[in-house]
Amino acid sequence: MKAFLFDLNGTMIHDMDYHTSAWHHILTHELGSSLSWEEVKPQMYGKNQEVLMRLFGPDRFTVQEMDELALRKEQRYQQEFRPHLALLPGLPEFLERARQQGINMAIGSAAIPFNINFVLDTLNIRHYFQAIVSADDVTRSKPHPETFLQAAEQLGVPPSNCLVFEDVPKGAEAALHAEMQAVILTTTHAAAEFSHLPNILGFAQDFTEPLIQGLV
Repeated sequence: MKAFLFDLNGTMIHDMDYHTSAWHHILTHELGSSLSWEEVKPQMYGKNQEVLMRLFGPDRFTVQEMDELALRKEQRYQQEFRPHLALLPGLPEFLERARQQGINMAIGSAAIPFNINFVLDTLNIRHYFQAIVSADDVTRSKPHPETFLQAAEQLGVPPSNCLVFEDVPKGAEAALHAEMQAVILTTTHAAAEFSHLPNILGFAQDFTEPLIQGLV
């Protein structure tokens, strides 16, 4: 592989419960929803505006209202998660070895730049990535392959030479549509949930496991 493409939330950092918590608070305390935690959690993929449309339909909010709700959600998420912000075990060393071996790296995430910058700049890891594709850079979210195809194009690497790191089935499906293999971090979803996808190279709890260590 000539390039590694990383999803961010749940893949590089273990933060998905904090996203769910922030959304659950907004939905129940501000929007009067009776959705349970278990009902909110499966909706934690794609752009924030898409989450709102999946839950409430396309006509409940204006674009401005969705943008405002999305920003408040991210502010709450960052406030709650900041004390716990850290890369998954083994990832700092993995990034450094990949850099030393000349492997190009990019982030392909449904997060907005506000959240991506929060992680990269707080942890001082921006220098590892030659390309960053955020929610603001694409018109079609995962499982559409646009995010990963755009990252590969920016790196100048053919899709078949890119390896994707993901944590959710929709992200792995996006890699499949981009004709890329994927390694799954099992931070939020069990391996069985990916059984329908033929492009999975393997599963790991974090970046210390032999499967991932053997990649660099």
